[in-house]
Parts: sequence; structure tokens; C-alpha cells
Amino acid sequence: MGAVFVGSVISIWSADVGIALISVGLLGVPIFTGVAIARYRLYEIDIVINRTLVYGALTATLVAVYFGGVATLQGLFRALTGQERQPQLAIVVSTLAIAALFNPVRRSIQSFIDRRFYRRKYDARKTLEAFSVKLRDDTDLDALEDDLVGVVTGTMQPAHVSLWLRPDSASTRREGQGS
Repeated sequence: MGAVFVGSVISIWSADVGIALISVGLLGVPIFTGVAIARYRLYEIDIVINRTLVYGALTATLVAVYFGGVATLQGLFRALTGQERQPQLAIVVSTLAIAALFNPVRRSIQSFIDRRFYRRKYDARKTLEAFSVKLRDDTDLDALEDDLVGVVTGTMQPAHVSLWLRPDSASTRREGQGS
């Protein structure tokens, strides 16, 4: 913005130099805004990039499947029936196939993009899933405490981890009632 201001002042004496400085200043605003967004992860831009990658790839895949399916089915129907006019059945079948494939293809593309571009998030999710399975099966509180601290350290990577457990007053009362 400083270049725009200086360029506007200089344009009084030299229009060419002033316009050049104003142009550089105005071009710098979106460029430096984009750099700041990408560098400091402002406005959750990584989510926007993730969704753009997923739905762009999904759209391209489904368009290819749709047009390939329509062309293949039309050629097949022409060969079987001998009709030259386009059978509408090919379009209907291709549309139904796209509707059936949407969620499975989206999940597989999302998984691929998470593994490829967001490896840390993908690894954290897999680690937490494995810990939740272990949590269901294990009953040893000391082992679970160590595992929980390890999982939190591995996934979140904090500077310090501490775990405070509240004493179970119900089990203390039950033990006291038995004697």
C-alpha cells in the first residue's frame, strides 16, 4: 500500500513511473495476502484446499465415468439393437451408476488425499482409532494411562503432557462397606 501512495505522489511529476509503482503495489496486495494465508494457515485455508482437491478429483472422475459409460452403453445398445438414434436407457443407466458410485469414490479420494497431503492428520486419526480399540479391550488402568499419554504425545505433539485421574469414590465406598 506504501507503493500505491508513493506512486500516486510521483505520478504528479512522472506519470509512467507513478503508474508502474501503483501497479506493483496493487499486484502485491493479493500476492502477499495469499502468502500470509498459506504460511500462517489463516481462515482455515487448508480445509478449503482439501475440499478443492477432493471435489475437483471427484468431479473429474465422475464426469469421466459418466461420459465413458454413456458412450460405451450407447455403442453397445446400437450394436445389439441396430438403431442409430441414441437410446435414453444408456443415459439413465449411467446416471444411476454415478449416483451409486458418488459416496464410495468420494471416500476413497478423501482417504488418498489425506494420506498424501495431510499425512500427520491421517496418522493421528489411525493412532486414535487403534487406541480406541485398545481402550475397549484393556482394563489395566496403569497401562492405559501410559498408552494415553503416549497417544496424546504422538498425535498432538504438545510441549508437556500430564494426566490427572480423580479417585473413584464409589469403589472406595464399596470396599469400605464390605468390612
